[in-house]
Amino acid sequence: MSLISSVKYVLYSKKRHVVFAAITLAALILPWITVGGRHFFLLSFDKKQLQLLFTAFDMQELYLVPFLLIILFLGIFFITTLGGRVWCGWSCPQTIFRYVYRDILQTKVFGIYKSVENKQNMQSGKWLQRVLAFLIFAALSVVAASDFLWYFIPPEDFFVYIQDPAEHKIVLVALGVFSLFIIALPALLKEKFCVYVCPYVRIQSAMFDDDTVQTIYNSKLGGVIYDEHGKKLRDKGEGRDEACTGCEACVKICPAHIDIRAGMQLECINCLECSDACTKVMRKLKKPPLISWTSPNAILKNEKVKFVRFRTVAYVVVLSIVLCALVIVGSKREHMLLNINRGTQLFSVSNDKGGIENAYTFLFQNTDSKGHKYYFEVLNKDISIVLPKEPFNLSAGASLKKIVVLRSDIGSSLSENEGKPLSVKVRAYAQDDEENIFVEKEIMFFYPKASDIHK
Repeated sequence: MSLISSVKYVLYSKKRHVVFAAITLAALILPWITVGGRHFFLLSFDKKQLQLLFTAFDMQELYLVPFLLIILFLGIFFITTLGGRVWCGWSCPQTIFRYVYRDILQTKVFGIYKSVENKQNMQSGKWLQRVLAFLIFAALSVVAASDFLWYFIPPEDFFVYIQDPAEHKIVLVALGVFSLFIIALPALLKEKFCVYVCPYVRIQSAMFDDDTVQTIYNSKLGGVIYDEHGKKLRDKGEGRDEACTGCEACVKICPAHIDIRAGMQLECINCLECSDACTKVMRKLKKPPLISWTSPNAILKNEKVKFVRFRTVAYVVVLSIVLCALVIVGSKREHMLLNINRGTQLFSVSNDKGGIENAYTFLFQNTDSKGHKYYFEVLNKDISIVLPKEPFNLSAGASLKKIVVLRSDIGSSLSENEGKPLSVKVRAYAQDDEENIFVEKEIMFFYPKASDIHK
């Protein structure tokens, strides 16, 4: 088999567009999917609740958030070490917005650019088409901004809120701000966002090594076009075996307006459009493509990319540990929560009942998936419950405030606790599952001085 017949001509554009479509559909559909009234992901400041994987967590259970953030950042580091800026070229919202605005609306629909193969120059004139393209994208930006807000305000609430703008100004302001930001990304900032605004581009180089997959021009095949300082030496390969024809198809199609033949650059987002352009030219010439998705070591040593190495294995191990910790901690979540706040008055003397009374506000929250009947007990023999007298029901996910009054008999307790607070243990529980659903809290019970009682 000849060398040419064994060459694989891989095109990435259609694969990227499929990924774009999948990400867009997932982002639009997920907020609408609920299981038992819970969303796949929802961080609701209004309801003070985090919903993750169709499980609801109260704000007091946000100790899970650090685990999620650690997984997010470790995942980004792992993907960058393994595949370079694959996120930027294949998944970043800015890249998707830019593709929709420039390649679809401006080029294919209105013909403002001559073709998707040349992204460097717009045709002069066509002002009406430019305005129409901008207005259509502005409308799409409102949809995208709404979709973003649905992960913080569920759709069932969002559409109710926007019907009453006077009462929900913050929602409308947020929608307007995010819409303008999305419009500005591809229409005004364009590729400058990736270079000057996005923080990811600034830290990616620290995570690269010689085995990181990147978009690389193979100077062994094409010839040296730029020197090590980025100065252009020639337009095409000069040697007999140097295949670069100088057609600059890779330069014309580049959305970041760079020449990949100059080597790895900050602006490159690994979209691989230059690779596709070069592959189409080289296939006609029956030669191997000069630009490919590979690693510097793979080019230098003429071998396959080494994905399994110390750094990638280390990231996988750490990610696995953090993920296991998240699962373990999440599985031990409490089925009820109890917050206790004191009243404004430390104590009161009930002469007719012969005791010292302290008032509290108990906030009961049912974080279980079904309703229960709740009550509580005081685990101190000298303290009794004045209010409430009866248990109460709470449906799944509901919360309820109860005014609680506790009393201590003067004769049995004042002599040893005069003027000093007493630590009291309270045990709240679900009457139908007391062994598994309960919370224990310690509160302070305050006593007056004997002289205050006489007064």
